[in-house]
Amino acid sequence: MATSYKRDRGPDTADAIVIGSGVGGLVTAALLGAKLGKRAIVLERHYTAGGFTHTFRRPGYEWDVGIHYVGQVNDPGRGLGAMLAGVTDGSLQWASMGDVYDTIAIGGQRWEYVTGLERWRARMVEYFPREAAGIDRYLQLVRAATRSSTGFFAEKAVPRAIAALGGGLMRAKFMKHARRTTGDVIGSLTSDRALAAVLAAQWPDYGLPPAQSSFAMHAILTRHYFDGAYYPVGGASRIAASMLPRIEASGGRVLVDAEVQEILLEGGRAAGVRMADNRELRASLVVSDAGVATTMRLLPAEAPGREGLDGVLARVKPSAAHLCLYVGLTRTAEDMKLPRSNVWWYPSTDLDGDIERFEADPDAPISLAFVSFPSAKDPAFATRFPGRATVEVVTVVPYRWFERWAGAPWRRRGQEYDDLKTRFTARLLDILYTIAPSTRGAVEVAELSTPLSTRHFANFAQGEIYGLEHSPQRFGERDLQPRTKVPGLFLTGCDISTCGLGGALAGGYLTGSVIAGRPLFPR
Repeated sequence: MATSYKRDRGPDTADAIVIGSGVGGLVTAALLGAKLGKRAIVLERHYTAGGFTHTFRRPGYEWDVGIHYVGQVNDPGRGLGAMLAGVTDGSLQWASMGDVYDTIAIGGQRWEYVTGLERWRARMVEYFPREAAGIDRYLQLVRAATRSSTGFFAEKAVPRAIAALGGGLMRAKFMKHARRTTGDVIGSLTSDRALAAVLAAQWPDYGLPPAQSSFAMHAILTRHYFDGAYYPVGGASRIAASMLPRIEASGGRVLVDAEVQEILLEGGRAAGVRMADNRELRASLVVSDAGVATTMRLLPAEAPGREGLDGVLARVKPSAAHLCLYVGLTRTAEDMKLPRSNVWWYPSTDLDGDIERFEADPDAPISLAFVSFPSAKDPAFATRFPGRATVEVVTVVPYRWFERWAGAPWRRRGQEYDDLKTRFTARLLDILYTIAPSTRGAVEVAELSTPLSTRHFANFAQGEIYGLEHSPQRFGERDLQPRTKVPGLFLTGCDISTCGLGGALAGGYLTGSVIAGRPLFPR
């Protein structure tokens, strides 16, 4: 239901303008319409809506670009399931990934993350029988951090003055966990290097290795999957597709190929946007789901009130960039016995050292690979693409390796760039063949995206996939909330919450609640 701005430019005015059609932006627009009766126009520079929930196709194949698995969505009556139900049309379905959702592969050994907290604990103790006390303490800290997150995120919804009067009490317990790194916490619990690596192995899900990431983020991510993992039936694009009717039903619009050039100010407050074609769209309410860094690029340099977020960008770095190899196979997932479980592949238990060595030298051994088998997870894939299967192989890389080609056009960046991609493609395929030998000889498509792909399509200047990095410093920044100090301008999405579908959903509900002046979260 999204409309191309090139074909239909829509109205000149609206109650609200939302910049970016990621999940945070779509949720905010849907809530503004359904709960406040506001007509919202969502503006997306990409040719498709959905942010990192969108998919793309090549003849015979389809891949997701950011959604590989999601937790806590199976019950529409509570948690993320209820949040999704509140902003979708009821057509969104989820398929369970089964008993095992993540497999950790390190140096020829494998460990499984199984569904159910008690079963997960029992499996870990079975693997590491001498480490039961450390495993139990780890789970206690995960629970404590996630329980305390309620106050931390609730503080973002109350007026700044009220939060200041509280002296930080709402966030205090959470910040005790957020100030510590994942590596510090796990290292205090065990000296077993294999266990430490297995417990930290999901770190690329938020993009910062154990020695640098906030334990609070790690705890939220880990807890997110304890009740199992799910994949959207019909592919990740179904998520955005199920939200668009809600926005349209309230008189709103979602326009793609619609690039915003600047946020307009009048009398010191947001008054609309100027498009790339110089057309002005007016609204008294502007919401940005473009991320803090991109929002600051759109905001005039002289804008009063921007200094707080400029300070955040000076102190908090962008998150990780990545390579993703999209593989198309001429046999089915069933034929090749591909798993629903993701596989986290590491060359050794030294997770921090391996990524440090790889980022210093692109010819060093690849430090990690996340391998996802979407066609095995999606029960509707075989109907849509009979006789085929897909795989995605992801690794983390520094943006600087690709920066010199940033000014060249997409798909025309020159032979040296293409050669670099070819070498990485071969190396990632070797990892895939190690993990899933049955795929050898069945590869028809192997297309590599780089940080420049993310920059081109998502408009993130350094190809970052998770917005601002999830470091201890990030969680201490109180300006990362829906309200900005520019009247009429609000933020939504992952940068005011956390990364992932859950973080984007929560960000959308937070912003909607702040604008409404009352909680909009499902009870």
